Amino acid sequence: MNWKIWLLIVCVLASLLAIFPLNFSEGLQIVSLDQNSTEFEQGLRQGQIITAINGESINTFNDYTNAINKFFPTEEKIKLTITTTQGEVLLFTDTIPELSVKEIPKTRIKTGLDLSGGARALVTAEEKDLSDTELMDLIAVTNERLNVYGLKDVQIRKVTDLSGKNHMLIEIAGSTPKELEDLIAKQGKFEARIGNETVFSGGDKDVTYVARTGEQSGIYKCGKAEQGEICQFRFSISLSEAAAKRHAKITDALGISPENPQYLDQKLELFLDDQLTDSLFIGRDLKGSETTQISISGSGAGATREEAYNDAVRNMKQLQTVMITGSLPFKLQIEKLDTISPLLGKEFINTILIAGIASILAVGLMIFLRYRKIKLSLAVILTSLSEVAIILGVSALFSRNLDLPSIAGIIAAIGTGVDSQIIILDEAQTSSISLKQRIKRALYIILGTYITTLFALLPLMWAGAGLLKGFAITTIIGISTGVFITRPAFSEIVKRILKE
Repeated sequence: MNWKIWLLIVCVLASLLAIFPLNFSEGLQIVSLDQNSTEFEQGLRQGQIITAINGESINTFNDYTNAINKFFPTEEKIKLTITTTQGEVLLFTDTIPELSVKEIPKTRIKTGLDLSGGARALVTAEEKDLSDTELMDLIAVTNERLNVYGLKDVQIRKVTDLSGKNHMLIEIAGSTPKELEDLIAKQGKFEARIGNETVFSGGDKDVTYVARTGEQSGIYKCGKAEQGEICQFRFSISLSEAAAKRHAKITDALGISPENPQYLDQKLELFLDDQLTDSLFIGRDLKGSETTQISISGSGAGATREEAYNDAVRNMKQLQTVMITGSLPFKLQIEKLDTISPLLGKEFINTILIAGIASILAVGLMIFLRYRKIKLSLAVILTSLSEVAIILGVSALFSRNLDLPSIAGIIAAIGTGVDSQIIILDEAQTSSISLKQRIKRALYIILGTYITTLFALLPLMWAGAGLLKGFAITTIIGISTGVFITRPAFSEIVKRILKE
């Protein structure tokens, strides 16, 4: 078999592996729960999979709802046995368990806010009416902070109520209200102090670089603690010249510690939202030194090594984010926090799938009526389906959210692909030159069309304030897949069919 056909087969198989995880677990996954809740104290954790409640199997959200409704509401405490993949948890309660659950995803494909829903918060500043300029500054810093967290499909925009007061509206796909509240409720004010004097604060005025990967950032030690486990993290930062001079001036006035002569007699204390998070020893060789390199450390704790590790990573990421973005310009007040239901949901997706498959089959029928070869029709259908599989595989691999513009991009890519396949078929039917030359000429035509389309799509990455970015990216992935993978394979298939 020709290498071009093998390349297509390998890409399709790799895409299917990226889309469908090799996970056959059943049950509901815990999305979030309060760490101060009884459920958390008894052993339930985010990410655990609930398989049964009081012996009743839980496979779908309806199973969970029906099981809960059998026992609640109640006026007296009852015994609730929640079985997870990590063991059983016993609750004695008269209220519904305070946790959010979701069905285990069957694929790695993530959908956007308009398809999968998410969380929404209406936010304003405490004790202050924001001007348009102040609100734009707040939106810019918030957007940068959420992007540092690596969140997808974040929408932040200005809204005004009937009284003319400005608010910031934040919507995040696939997020829970609790997660959104944790991200935006705190101002994120970071300060490094020696005594009562501030050495440097978070933000690019004082911090010019924050290490987030490699040997300069990560978890370096885990061990036993009084209650459970504890993991230590550290990462390096670079200070501005002004911050380095402040460090030199403040440390120059310090003495040597009598208990630890290798250190100065005061520590560098790290504060986040005015809460002390860590205290770092200052080496005596740094006294009066205008150093620009500082190592920040901290820790995370948990009942198990895994929980402590995840807590340390979360704390490190929070500190790094505040170091990079600085504090929000105002303390925020969440006026409304709720869940967004999918606007279109599963019914829309199912309708799109049915319509898409019907369209591909209709194209195959038209190819058969024109060329009178069932194999050519099957080749067109299979090639179109393989393009869709590769597009979805790439989206799953890079965790891209599929929203309405992205679905439109898939449809556009399929249409472009069918046009290219018809060009190959029409060129292959001419008889003035050899079949190989005819196919080669068709591929040159397709390549020229691809370059033109690519340059036409690039401006859409930024047009409409980025609202068309999903369409542009998905279409580019689709047409690139066609030109470099599926068209060459299709041309080889056509050669073999016409030579029969």
